[in-house]
Amino acid sequence: QVHIVESGGGLVQPGGSLRLSCVPSGFSLDRYDIGWFRQAPGKEREGVTYMSRRNNVTYYADSVKGRFTISRDNVKNTVTLQMNSLKPEDTAVYYCARTSLILRNSWSNPNKFDYWGQGTQVTVSS
Repeated sequence: QVHIVESGGGLVQPGGSLRLSCVPSGFSLDRYDIGWFRQAPGKEREGVTYMSRRNNVTYYADSVKGRFTISRDNVKNTVTLQMNSLKPEDTAVYYCARTSLILRNSWSNPNKFDYWGQGTQVTVSS
């Protein structure tokens, strides 16, 4: 059975850092591309970053470029999202999702992903 579990969220002050983890079960990470999404109250779910299963091709939303970094460890079967220089507008529930498709320009389309975690809350506030 496929499950995805995110962890690492919490409350952090502006300028701080958090490290989110995405741990799947029921499938091998090296067979899928992985995306991180977020959803703030009253807003649509938006793509944050994406990493391909081959060659680790990455994409980032403009709003997080230079601050967030996605990485994967196929041996540990874990994807990590390192978030630095956090801003109040980064406050949202963050989700990890997998896709069997090879996405490029459509990487931030949540409809292209078939399994999602339950999300982890990130709150950036002083």
